[in-house]
Amino acid sequence: MKGLNGVFEIVSDYQTDTYRTVYAVKLGNAIYVLHAFKKKSKTGIKTPKQTMDLIKERLKQAQEIAKQQD
Repeated sequence: MKGLNGVFEIVSDYQTDTYRTVYAVKLGNAIYVLHAFKKKSKTGIKTPKQTMDLIKERLKQAQEIAKQQD
């Protein structure tokens, strides 16, 4: 995902809707799902800032959990 190293995004279209799942890999032996949402904007592909902030916070939390499990 742009701007977040090691974070990847799965995009799936179903009928007229778009769904996104954002997840991080290589945190120990686990894959952490950070956020999943239905894309609501009709005019752009950019993920809203509020959603990006939430993903960044959850990534920090996942990294801390992974550190504790090492």
